[in-house]
Amino acid sequence: MENLISLVNKIQRACTALGDHGDTSALPTLWESLPAIAVVGGQSSGKSSVLESVVGKDFLPRGSGIVTRRPLVLQLHKLEEGSREYAEFLHLPRKRFTDFAAVRKEIADETDRETGRSKQISSVPIHLSIYSPNVVNLTLIDLPGLTKVAVEGQPDSIVQDIENMVRSYIEKPNCIILAISPANQDLATSDAIKISREVDPTGERTFGVLTKIDLMDKGTDAVDILEGKSYRLKFPWIGVVNRSQADINKNVDMIAARRREREYFSGTPEYKHLAHRMGSEHLAKSLSKHLENVIKAKIPGIQSLINKTILELETELNRLGKPIASDAGGKLYSIMEICRLFDQIYKEHLDGVRSGGDKIYNVFDNQLPAALKRLQFDKQLSMENIKKLITEADGYQPHLIAPEQGYRRLIESSLITIRGPAEASVDAVHALLKDLVHKAISETLELKQYPGLRVEVTNAACDSLERMREESKKATLKLVDMECSYLTVDFFRKLPQDVEKGGNPTHSLFDRYNDSYLRRIGSTVLSYVNMVCATLRHSIPKSIVHCQVREAKRSLLDRFFTELGAMEQKRLSSLLNEDPAVMERRSALSKRLELYRSAQTEIDAVAWSK
Repeated sequence: MENLISLVNKIQRACTALGDHGDTSALPTLWESLPAIAVVGGQSSGKSSVLESVVGKDFLPRGSGIVTRRPLVLQLHKLEEGSREYAEFLHLPRKRFTDFAAVRKEIADETDRETGRSKQISSVPIHLSIYSPNVVNLTLIDLPGLTKVAVEGQPDSIVQDIENMVRSYIEKPNCIILAISPANQDLATSDAIKISREVDPTGERTFGVLTKIDLMDKGTDAVDILEGKSYRLKFPWIGVVNRSQADINKNVDMIAARRREREYFSGTPEYKHLAHRMGSEHLAKSLSKHLENVIKAKIPGIQSLINKTILELETELNRLGKPIASDAGGKLYSIMEICRLFDQIYKEHLDGVRSGGDKIYNVFDNQLPAALKRLQFDKQLSMENIKKLITEADGYQPHLIAPEQGYRRLIESSLITIRGPAEASVDAVHALLKDLVHKAISETLELKQYPGLRVEVTNAACDSLERMREESKKATLKLVDMECSYLTVDFFRKLPQDVEKGGNPTHSLFDRYNDSYLRRIGSTVLSYVNMVCATLRHSIPKSIVHCQVREAKRSLLDRFFTELGAMEQKRLSSLLNEDPAVMERRSALSKRLELYRSAQTEIDAVAWSK
């Protein structure tokens, strides 16, 4: 099973690569919830030498003044014996450094890229992973050295800026503080102890490291500090002896330096009794063991945050949609699938699964009857118009019994006005169907991913609805025209009976155009027209549903599908043009999700094995 610290390293890399680190949201980020070790100390306290001793390699820039001007997140990964050492930077993926002098140069260059060649500082961290059989699994964050005065070329605020940066790391409750203090200075003036005491007054999460023990004045020693008598911490103080500048200039290797360090503590009478817990090797092992114990204690919280993050990532990836296929067949399939999703959502609106389809029924149940009721037949059935149409229909030969042609003309002129409400109903349903297209488009998440396809599908659906409207209008108006073309026979069969009931027919030959006679004709025509309106009130909706609603459900995108089959790959690609930012975001999220799932599997395995 992979070491817990290496697992946490995986998660930290995922957080860093994809922007979790530095999140200022109210909820703690996953990065902040993971234990980390921050290296704190004043300038020239020996921080760099301690880190190099832990790693066993010369890899950090050196010089006077502020050398560490950006946080360095150093992740150590233990390899099997005999494996070749190498280093990787997060900002240079897939590039391995086997020359650690090149690592030192890249740290300096990357610092300059962010801060310029001035002595400014930046809170943007550099991430470095070192893989070696000579290290323990460990993650350390090297922070800029605390200083008391600004030097030439630095702003006056740099003292406070560095302190604020350091605090932003060590104030987190999951941060383990590695406080570096030089033994040849009064501990009371130690910058590292001062700031760590402020954020960790009980010393529960502070490791004290004493450097430059071999450089103390003759007759003095650091036994009281190392035994915890001068300043007590929860964990024992650890003394280290780093290489001197002369050793560095002579390129004394780390193996020899560690041997000399062991010899120093075991051979110095004052420290002989403490030699078993002194030195950089013991420091590295102690930190690694403690970090692993802290991680074990945090496993339930880490699991919860990982599970929550995975769910959020999956939700975000679903919202962004699937990546685009590269071949023409894959592109065509993707487009067809997206169109089918849209078509299904559109049908759900019409069938009542989603809202909107009920408005079509409102057209039939309220708007059409109200429009028919509002029709004014007064003009067609005025006494003057009735007399005019009957007289014109009679021609040179007056009617003998009932003015059949007059009736026909009166009925036709009245029924023709029903075309208006019929057309209005077709247009009203068309508008609703079109609105549902836009609604279904907005609810099809996959179409948001491809603006070009969204426009094409919208246009294709609206064009289909336009064709359906024209067909529906023709069919619906034919219903009205049919009523005008052929009158119900039973209606006319009643007329002779009505004439006989009316009295002497010979009287009507001489006085057939009196008001009573004309009113009787108008009343009869109105009765027939009302009968036809009642019939059309039911048949017009049937025609509209058949020609528009049913067709929209059955074949809304059929013509578009036919056109897709004939499209070239270049045209298909243009339909699936995606915002590059979305593509980049999806790729980043996918990588992040892969890392989190891997960490989830292995941390769950650790939890079950406890």
